[in-house]
Amino acid sequence: MQSVRKRRGNDTHTTTQHSTPGGLKENVPQKKTQHFHSDLWFCLTLQNWILDFGRPIVMIILPLEWFPLNMPSAGDYFHMAYNVITPFLMLKLIERSPRALSRSVVYLCIITFVMGASIHLVGDSINHRLILSGYQLHLSVRENPIIKDLKPASLIDSFELLYYYDEQLGHLMWYIPFFIILFIYFTGCFTKAKEQRIPVSGWLLLGPSALYYWYLVTEGQITELFLLTSLAMVAMVIYQQRKGLTPDSNGLFLLCSFCVTALLVVLWVVYLWNDPVLRNKYPGLIYVPEPWSYYTLHVKKNG
Repeated sequence: MQSVRKRRGNDTHTTTQHSTPGGLKENVPQKKTQHFHSDLWFCLTLQNWILDFGRPIVMIILPLEWFPLNMPSAGDYFHMAYNVITPFLMLKLIERSPRALSRSVVYLCIITFVMGASIHLVGDSINHRLILSGYQLHLSVRENPIIKDLKPASLIDSFELLYYYDEQLGHLMWYIPFFIILFIYFTGCFTKAKEQRIPVSGWLLLGPSALYYWYLVTEGQITELFLLTSLAMVAMVIYQQRKGLTPDSNGLFLLCSFCVTALLVVLWVVYLWNDPVLRNKYPGLIYVPEPWSYYTLHVKKNG
């Protein structure tokens, strides 16, 4: 009887993880060091490369006869899959956070993410069909040969509205909640355990992950958002270090991925610094050309 009471007494002192019906934790301990989430980081990286970066490549490679211009293309189906799989994986990532997080903020971010990505799906689908008809991404809407001679001229306004939904509103509603969720998760990746290291699996995923984020930042034209998120992460590290906490292996992986991404963006800008056409397409203080604009300007013409 005494041994049973002791076990029960020990159980009452053990901190447990309670999950709410929504899957987010309450009263989560921070004593136990979190293992590196190799499965989730691998799935996120793989599906980002295939379903997001691979979308326009698949539309270029597959014969046009298989997907008529008045029907969804292979890339559109990729985008649909991305809009379902990515928020699911991000919710699973949030579930594994060692710190209790706000359910309302997470749910609102996921809902906005799905809506923004869906807006982008429609705009990007039509935009690809315009490319097949001769639309040039390195030119503005009104400067494109297939657009500027449209009659009546009010049709050009409609295409500019489509561009706004695709490249501006859709991107903002897609990427802002995406980076907010990553930052929210990062805030819970701190521990008192010393000598935290990225495992071998993390180092293998670091390059592909950072390269995808480079594509996301440049093609999505979200340099300012990326820089703000990176600065917020650095500020969080400094703040937590004053409390004696350091990033765990998952936090280090995310932080290093963003650092390598920043380096890749700088190299990309330096490489295209003196390109007059892209300079004209992307005016302003922050000059970061889109990879697909570079493709239609320099690669497709020479192909």
